[in-house]
Amino acid sequence: MTDQEFEKGLAELMAEDGTGKKKGKKKSGKLKGWKNWSRRRKIVVGVVAVAAALFVVMKMKGGGNDGAVMVSTVPLEKGDVEEVLSISGPVSGTDSAEVVSRLHAEILEILVKEGDKVTAGQVLARLDSEDVQKEVEIAQNSYNLAVAERNEAQLQAEIGYAKARQDELAAKRDYDRKAMLYAGGDVSQMELEAARDVLAEASRQVSAFHLQGGKPAANESYDLRIRNAEFELEKKKKELEDVEVKSPIDGTVVRVNSRVGRFADTVDDDRPLFVIDNLEKLEMKINVSEYSIGKVKVGQKAEISADILGGETEEGLITSISPTGEEKGGGSTERVIPTTIQIQNKNTKLIAGITARAQIVLNESKDTWVVPMGALIEKEGGTYLASVENNVVKMIPVETGVESDVEVEVKGDGLTEGLFYIASPMAFLEDGMTVAASPVQ
Repeated sequence: MTDQEFEKGLAELMAEDGTGKKKGKKKSGKLKGWKNWSRRRKIVVGVVAVAAALFVVMKMKGGGNDGAVMVSTVPLEKGDVEEVLSISGPVSGTDSAEVVSRLHAEILEILVKEGDKVTAGQVLARLDSEDVQKEVEIAQNSYNLAVAERNEAQLQAEIGYAKARQDELAAKRDYDRKAMLYAGGDVSQMELEAARDVLAEASRQVSAFHLQGGKPAANESYDLRIRNAEFELEKKKKELEDVEVKSPIDGTVVRVNSRVGRFADTVDDDRPLFVIDNLEKLEMKINVSEYSIGKVKVGQKAEISADILGGETEEGLITSISPTGEEKGGGSTERVIPTTIQIQNKNTKLIAGITARAQIVLNESKDTWVVPMGALIEKEGGTYLASVENNVVKMIPVETGVESDVEVEVKGDGLTEGLFYIASPMAFLEDGMTVAASPVQ
């Protein structure tokens, strides 16, 4: 049954007068505020209404008491009431790491088992290093070759630049000499132009060299080759280090998903080689409804229960609330907000991987008037508590406060100690109606 169908049926039931007939125009007035009730409160009130209606029908058929409706009354008392949010969620470590390997290398040793405590950097398994070692040697050779080629190119650049500079100086001296002879008429213009062309070519050869800080240097492409070879070498050296699979965190080994003889990068179902959890402190992950999250705050306490605790409870503390919501799933349009509760006892009996239940006190009221949820009557004008004095009903207007699963805080000027009220009132009761009251013993 949908919420809409449930509410419609229950509203019609509450509008009946106990004889099975609806009361006409006053029906909507008596359900004022109905949409703002929680589903829990609607259910409680609905159950009471059904019981009351059946009781009245039976009473009217049985007769007696001059037709007055029989009601049971209880004294109004003060007490404490709490609004509690109860949500289940998994228990896990506060820090967790999945250890994987991308090396296609055979596992030679597994040095830990599930339940072992490990420290960051501790070796968990050793892999076959033969192929990786060969790859390191190949990468080292490529790097050495790139360096040697660059050094040879540097040497050739220095030699070539020196020769080009010498040729340029010689061409400059020859041109200067012929320029003087040309001025004296001892050489022709053609000879002078030929000497100028030789000088120009020599200068062009000098300018063709790559200079750094005024000195000749090998082409930049050689440096690029060295950097690429160096990167590949470092990569292979890192892979050689990775033949020792190490724990990234302090914690406890909770899963070992491979065995000796298997390849490190081919674990079944793409699971990690190892799962490490920090179990020194445990936490719960819960999803709080968007309708309740406004009452949940970081720093609030929670009471944690689980079958493994054997009836005992642990104290929890809300340490984080996600800044964003997510879909609840299951076709619901409701959103939920991931929230973390840290277990305060380091020596708790709780273990990671189980489901526990957290109870969070959202609101509470101490030493206040408290009545059962079903004791309230919704009529036109507000919410009422049906008190009885000398077998006459008196409707006392009240305001509700904190609600628990079955009780609710009530406030109003007419509430006094010694007042008797109907714990399960019928919806048709009116102010001034005569009833046959029987106090609950």
